[in-house]
Amino acid sequence: MLGNFDFDVISRSWVYLFQTGMVFTLKLTALAMVGGIVLGTLLALMRLSSNRLISGVASSYVNLIRSIPLVLVIFWFYFLVPYIAAWVIGAEEPVKVGAFSSALITFIMFEAAYYCEIMRSGIQSIPRGQVWAGQALGMNYLQTMGSIVLPQAFRNMIPVLLTQTIVLFQDVSLVYVLSIPDFVGAASKIAQRDGRLVEMYVFVAVVYFVLCYALSFLVKRLQKRVAIIR
Repeated sequence: MLGNFDFDVISRSWVYLFQTGMVFTLKLTALAMVGGIVLGTLLALMRLSSNRLISGVASSYVNLIRSIPLVLVIFWFYFLVPYIAAWVIGAEEPVKVGAFSSALITFIMFEAAYYCEIMRSGIQSIPRGQVWAGQALGMNYLQTMGSIVLPQAFRNMIPVLLTQTIVLFQDVSLVYVLSIPDFVGAASKIAQRDGRLVEMYVFVAVVYFVLCYALSFLVKRLQKRVAIIR
């Protein structure tokens, strides 16, 4: 089997794969992570709100997003967002959103639902005495959350947030269905051009395994250090 394995196609293509495909994958992962954590934190605060309407809206959003396959959400945003945007602004033709913008919006809104649950558990892990201490100092809700609760929650949840980011890094490969040249998409183009599907997809699998395993190992080390600090 290995006798027919063409290593040369990998050596000819790895520069393009990493400079084009992997750079795009890492860029989309980083932007979606930042946007997802910001939106997820807002959703977590909404879910913890004493206002039932605000809490209900956030809960409904999180439950809806977590019940739908990501690939369907990608398709929905890619095909429906241009028409929704045109309806909102009153345009006669669909608004050109673009594949990258559509994918970025999709991942931010999708991952926010998962980051929300992580942040909610992190906030709830902080003793209520911390909140009461802030209130005793004359802080309002936002000041207490921003200065006391959230910094501690972020520290406690860093390992879990990074683990979810590794999952996000893997999920970014789904933009392949939109013909976006991420790492998997770039490998697919080369595989179809040279007729070497086995070689390219095996190489992609090995790269993903090495990166995700190394990152998971680092997260485990970080989790132990955070546990010692606590």
